[in-house]
Amino acid sequence: MPSRRYVRGWGALPLAVGAVLVGTAAQSPAGPATLAAGAPDSAAVVSVDSCGAEGPCLEPRHTVALSVGHTSVGHTLTGRSVMLGEQATGPVTLLLRTPGRLADITVTDRRGRRVAGVSSADGTRWTSDTALPAGGRYTARLVVERPDHGARPETPHRRLARLEFRTAVATIDERLTVAFGPKGGRTYGVGQPITAELSRPVPADSPGARRLVERALQVRAEPRVEGSWYWVDSATLHYRPRGYWPARAIIRVHSGLDGQRFGGGLYGGPSRPLTFTTGDRVEAVTDVAALEMTVFRDGRAVRTFPVTTGKAGYRTRGGIKVVLGKEPLVRMRGDSIGIARGSRDFYDLKVRWATRVTWSGEYLHAAPWSLDAQGSDNVSHGCTGMSTEDAAWLFHTVREGDLVRVVNGYGEPMTPFGNGFGDWNLGWAEWRRGSALTDPVAAGPAAGSLRPAL
Repeated sequence: MPSRRYVRGWGALPLAVGAVLVGTAAQSPAGPATLAAGAPDSAAVVSVDSCGAEGPCLEPRHTVALSVGHTSVGHTLTGRSVMLGEQATGPVTLLLRTPGRLADITVTDRRGRRVAGVSSADGTRWTSDTALPAGGRYTARLVVERPDHGARPETPHRRLARLEFRTAVATIDERLTVAFGPKGGRTYGVGQPITAELSRPVPADSPGARRLVERALQVRAEPRVEGSWYWVDSATLHYRPRGYWPARAIIRVHSGLDGQRFGGGLYGGPSRPLTFTTGDRVEAVTDVAALEMTVFRDGRAVRTFPVTTGKAGYRTRGGIKVVLGKEPLVRMRGDSIGIARGSRDFYDLKVRWATRVTWSGEYLHAAPWSLDAQGSDNVSHGCTGMSTEDAAWLFHTVREGDLVRVVNGYGEPMTPFGNGFGDWNLGWAEWRRGSALTDPVAAGPAAGSLRPAL
């Protein structure tokens, strides 16, 4: 996984939100009467700004006097450019400061998609429904309706206006991005969780930001499955389905963080999507009491053979594990798990056909020195040992993400996180409690919860 980069506190980043408006710049705020008096009769004056996230602008600060310009289709109201305020995080508001009303307003992004917003009852103000993403370019097309002071004052005079603005681009240091795992373009077993490593922590005391992040991390599987994210810590999430992934499925993971605003000056940035597939459902089940392993493919037993597991003091962890990787030859030493050199339990061996299931060094591997015990006694230091022939067959049968289940044993249960992928040892209700989108009151506390403290 990529290394994490931390900041001192959630609000440690400077805020850099703003917009650039194509129009005439009057940098200081002014009242409607002043603006109207200084503008030509043909002009309309509009104020614009992106204001605080706590609510809509009361007095947008940046003003634009729109004067008549000529286009191929007639007269429009146009102007020059202005930079909007950089301490703004909320919705964008347009406010007509001269007599009249905004009879129609359409705001679109650079791809022509309409930006949702609402107009005030008197037709003088328009406010976007939400804050606009950083680094976006927008066009506002306005119909400005003003009283006609000529021969027919009861007939309003209408002019088209066109404003272009953009929100400021956040710097790289201000962006929240995500690195997904596992590696894309490969086939994995049906137990493979998805990991999301955030570039900056999102603490548990910012539940709103966590909800935004979680909604932005989109997972789609073909065929479809029910699944959920779990916050392992402030910068790491895991995603798994309610059950295992379907065999031979396609899973696509995408980040919608880019351009999002999370408060405290933090913006979302671009992240690389992920696509991978699953293979057959392969599951290796070790029955510790029976001292044998049975391997299933798509629910059908394909091979059973004798094994030996951890002896007293070194019991093999129980529960569901996931294959993390495979090593055709690995050196195993007792001091790597705390056994002192010179102790009768110390070992230093080169081991063949090793299939890893924990980061701390639990493997399924060839153990020709314990052939007499395989099927009759548990003599290992926690690994699952078997004959060289069976270990080679298993090595070439399983892949990363395949399931390894240990039943009828005496060891401690596999932990959900921190020593491999023990995600499947949490029931679905408990897994859902790790999501920021789950109502904690409705879910209630879990007895004996394995969820880490955040």
